[in-house]
Amino acid sequence: MTHDAPTPTATLDLGPQVRVLARLADGVSDARLADPTPCPDMAVRNLLGHLTGLATAFRDAARKELGATTDTSPEATVPDIGPGWREELAEALGQLAEAWRAPGAWSGMTRAGGVDLPGEVAGAVVADELVIHGWDLARATGQEYRPDPAALQASYGLLSAAAEEPDRDAGMFGPAVPVPDDAPLLDRAVGLSGRDPGWTRPA
Repeated sequence: MTHDAPTPTATLDLGPQVRVLARLADGVSDARLADPTPCPDMAVRNLLGHLTGLATAFRDAARKELGATTDTSPEATVPDIGPGWREELAEALGQLAEAWRAPGAWSGMTRAGGVDLPGEVAGAVVADELVIHGWDLARATGQEYRPDPAALQASYGLLSAAAEEPDRDAGMFGPAVPVPDDAPLLDRAVGLSGRDPGWTRPA
């Protein structure tokens, strides 16, 4: 991914989208943890583990505390959760939102997923992750989903820029799924992320 993609401004507060995601996680019953998600090869429990890990990694990226959490590729292992996952995820999400409220998080260089990138791009990436994985979790668990409009706009901006890159399909997103131009913005973002907006969990 190049570093000239449109990015959210430093005033973007991730808190509203974090709260949306936290409510979705609260609505996940233990009986749903093994259910499939729109993410290939990820059950609900793996998606929740991924969210906990990315929240921790991007918290540290915002703080410029580079190390094991920021250096590890998300594809290195299949994430999972432990018995205290609800508390761990809630704490990680809260710390993530707080870390990105610091103006310094959006300036200078940082690292996430083993990739060095400007702070403002990292902020766009985490906004996109929260929006798209929120949709994943909502669809997989049968919950209503209304992402924060500012985070959704940031996600769409990042995904639109990535779609124009010649090596896009070899990067962090899979091939885009065609979606009508007049479809809701969330559906267009989901399609650009490589997912089918019409995905529903198996009966």
